[in-house]
Amino acid sequence: MQPATIELKDVTKIYRMGNIEVGALRDVSVSIEAVEMVAIIVASYSGKSTMMNILGCLDVPTSGEYLLEGENVGQLGDDRLAEIRNRKIGFVFQTYNLLPRLTALANVELPLLYGNGHNRRRRAMTALSRVGLADRVGHRPTELSGGQQQRVGIARALVKEPSIVLADEPTGNLDSQSTEEVMAILQDLNQREGLTVIIVTHEPDIAAATRRVITMLDGRVVDDRTVE
Repeated sequence: MQPATIELKDVTKIYRMGNIEVGALRDVSVSIEAVEMVAIIVASYSGKSTMMNILGCLDVPTSGEYLLEGENVGQLGDDRLAEIRNRKIGFVFQTYNLLPRLTALANVELPLLYGNGHNRRRRAMTALSRVGLADRVGHRPTELSGGQQQRVGIARALVKEPSIVLADEPTGNLDSQSTEEVMAILQDLNQREGLTVIIVTHEPDIAAATRRVITMLDGRVVDDRTVE
């Protein structure tokens, strides 16, 4: 697996609505090395979605540079951005985003339907085993607890063997026990499997379970510290 290195250099993102400009990110400079586990604390309406979209190559900066493994994301076309999202980044969502009529196995197979989809069943089974759900492959989301649904979401993020896991409030809808289980899986992916894990959250308790916490306010980085 190719190491992941993220570097934001003076990244600014401005949205224009008619004559009005809204600065969602302002001069953000952050470097995340391969195999780090990092939490980015961002309050709602303070650039959280924009930060997720930039890091996930769903959007590009208005100014500044985003280098992913040395490649300047802001200079890439849509096809290359889609390729990066499909191959290098696994997304985990707060609301799971599972299709209710599909089994856990079929939900995890979905990313493999669009290119590079050989051995879909085997790869999906392996991903579900990695999150401890080998015995739930035939269950639909309504037959699973919230924690189990999120673990299916993590398996779906892993099925393409990304180097980065980018999680948006991954425990936001979970009880305390399920939160501990999900965080343990993310820690294991980082520490044992060598994935770069980035969690964007507004919860300090979740951030404290990582090795580094970056705090943002009003679109700017205001603190960047290692967790002891």
